Amino acid sequence: MRDAQNIREVEALGVDWMGFIFWKPSKRYCAEKPDYLPTKCKRVGVFVNAEIEEIVGKCGEYGLDLIQLHGNEDRSFIVRLRKALAEAETKNVEIIKAIALKSRADLNRCNDFVGFVDYFLFDTPSSGFGGSGKKFDWSILSDYCLFTPFILSGGIGPDSAEDLKKITNPFCIGYDLNSCFETKPGVKDAEKIRKFLCNNDSANDK
Repeated sequence: MRDAQNIREVEALGVDWMGFIFWKPSKRYCAEKPDYLPTKCKRVGVFVNAEIEEIVGKCGEYGLDLIQLHGNEDRSFIVRLRKALAEAETKNVEIIKAIALKSRADLNRCNDFVGFVDYFLFDTPSSGFGGSGKKFDWSILSDYCLFTPFILSGGIGPDSAEDLKKITNPFCIGYDLNSCFETKPGVKDAEKIRKFLCNNDSANDK
């Protein structure tokens, strides 16, 4: 997100995390710091193959709570990143590693990051590193047996509540609401998000 008023509208809905994309080719690229940043939810910085110096700098500038690595970053990069964050005396910033899932075999990629990241984000493979608005085969998640919590992304829309109800893996802790909830790239439709949250709460109560 990048518009101050839109940030306020979405924050008021009670979301847990809010993302800021720092990958320049993205249509949602946050080129300038908004006049308002959320205070009632955690701030997530999304990076794609960025330099460690840039990531650490954005953590300080935006007061990030989480870093989402959405590129080809490997385990050694994460080790170096954590060291740089510690040397910069940033607050305790958690790390999310995005993994694109096309088949069950792709879950094996998670093994390299266990113990090095705090969360996984499972997304649909795309040339644009996410934001495709397309759904992958969610049945793959039934084979996930690690203890690292994950967030589900990729093609989740206003009418997804019933399908999400079928995902029973206890390590799924949340959903990434992005392109299917926008009026245009980088601008969220607060009313669509509100209805989704209400519908999803209702589905989970059944």
